[in-house]
Amino acid sequence: MLILAATPIGNLSDASARLIEHLGSVKYIAAEDTRTLLKLARGLGVKLDAKLFSLHEHNEAERVTQLLEIALTEDVLVVSDAGMPTVSDPGFVLVRAAIEAGVEVTVIPGPSAVLSALAVSGLPTDRFSFEGFLPRKAGDRKRLFQELLTDPRTLIFFESPHRIEQSLRDAITVFGEDRRATVSRELTKKFEQTVRGTLTELATWAETEPRGEIVLVIAGAEPSEPADVNDSDLLAEVESVRSSGLSLKQSVAEVAAKHSVSKSELYQAVLDARAKD
Repeated sequence: MLILAATPIGNLSDASARLIEHLGSVKYIAAEDTRTLLKLARGLGVKLDAKLFSLHEHNEAERVTQLLEIALTEDVLVVSDAGMPTVSDPGFVLVRAAIEAGVEVTVIPGPSAVLSALAVSGLPTDRFSFEGFLPRKAGDRKRLFQELLTDPRTLIFFESPHRIEQSLRDAITVFGEDRRATVSRELTKKFEQTVRGTLTELATWAETEPRGEIVLVIAGAEPSEPADVNDSDLLAEVESVRSSGLSLKQSVAEVAAKHSVSKSELYQAVLDARAKD
């Protein structure tokens, strides 16, 4: 079978007994970086007696067939450098291929930067969305934030320390200055820190050039009363968006999403208004 195993995200003491047991007993291990795996094993006092395979974003597609052939008769342990394989880490392509091939896939759960940052954020945890690493370019980041503007779920992102300040300032331009958020860095490590506040307050804090792995958590949109689809300003906004070159359906979809109204009802309201003119 294929065994996905979570590894510590910073503190070696978070390694589970099952992870340690499997590291020392399996014959085959696929690791994001075999050097990192060897360092982990030394830190845990585990002597590896397995054949090691590198499995990263640049070779995963080519490595799948080889690993699946082994997994048909032997256990293959899959680990990333930190946290759970497949979650913004290699492994997804392999898992999907294993399922299609009828290979059993199981998991050894463990540390998660996503859940750890969410848990300590103080923001709602009943509904959340993990969005992975933020885009490197400001324009792409703003477009992503715009897509999530009215999402009521708590939003979770990974970001690098040298881009966190600019990402927070991009978030301000979309979500506004007062949207609540947190930044967690160096989770489970000696200098672990979680800073809470508004996006503006966090952007000011980020001017100190924080170091370490960073997780950004942003509060979801506050629920609001849906607008009246027959509101003249709403209909005028559709026509304004339409004049920018979008089709009527695209314009209606954009305005409906922005104001949390029914797309079909707004579309019909626009047609009815046009018919009266």
